[in-house]
Amino acid sequence: MNDALRPPFARPSSDDPYLRALRERVLIFDGATGTNFQLQNLTAHDFGSSALEGCNEILSVAKPAAVESLHRSFLDVGVDVIETNSFGTFSVVLAEYGIAERTHELALAAANIARRVADEYASPNSPRFVAGSMGPGTKFPTLGQISYDDLSASYEELAYGLLEGGVDLLLVETMFDLLSGKAAIAACHRAMARHGRIVPIQAQVTIELTGRMLPGTEIGAAITALSPLGIDVLGLNCATGPVEMYEPLRTLSEAADLPLSCLPNAGLPSVVEGRMHYDLTPEALAEHLSRFVSEYGVQAVGGCCGCTPAHLQKVIEA
Repeated sequence: MNDALRPPFARPSSDDPYLRALRERVLIFDGATGTNFQLQNLTAHDFGSSALEGCNEILSVAKPAAVESLHRSFLDVGVDVIETNSFGTFSVVLAEYGIAERTHELALAAANIARRVADEYASPNSPRFVAGSMGPGTKFPTLGQISYDDLSASYEELAYGLLEGGVDLLLVETMFDLLSGKAAIAACHRAMARHGRIVPIQAQVTIELTGRMLPGTEIGAAITALSPLGIDVLGLNCATGPVEMYEPLRTLSEAADLPLSCLPNAGLPSVVEGRMHYDLTPEALAEHLSRFVSEYGVQAVGGCCGCTPAHLQKVIEA
């Protein structure tokens, strides 16, 4: 690993707006991207071609109104943080659609849209934050499908575009492979050094029904591996609903000396008429997230797959 992480890292100021807000109150993130794009009944024309249909990341340039509508739907119910439409906006993923060279363009467009819309809803007493979403991708160094260096370089291009677009934090999310997560975090640090702007890094791992990450990694090992890497928030998202997150969250709260986040799915999925369906009600999600805050001190909550604005509205009201 030519770019192995070596402390000390450049860290955000103690007065960083996002971290300061986390200290003052619980922050509410938005919900699902894919689920809510599906509700817009987008066609191949909206994606620019049938070859790109399903590539949500291309919507930031092919149909930016759809992305803006997504963000507004969550901001309208009062969320504090929206995520950029950039979960798979790096060359490793985009290459599968033949558009690997468009990483920077799409990352910048996604960040610009989110920044502009968030700022419309912000006020001096109620800031609205933009999290630069960086997902796990489709090839993993642990499985020998890609080298660590190539994956990290791909992530760096995404992180740099997000920083250019004005994100408030970089969100390395849905990590089910620790080595991939390390590659993304290293890329964030390099991109910030290049850009000259330091923002918080929020790292979120994915715990399966087994109670471990996909390769079998225990949550304790993830805490040990990730905590020293210059991250500012550590948490969980995706894979399961909130019911399955109590035990790993308990471990996080006891062992991690960092602010915690949790963005579960709306329960476990089933397939209904060819689409993924999530059964957890908004009221149930709100109840679980309230318990996460009161029992484990979680400071950032929100939703992942299956979570609609209605879910987040109940969370905010709880």
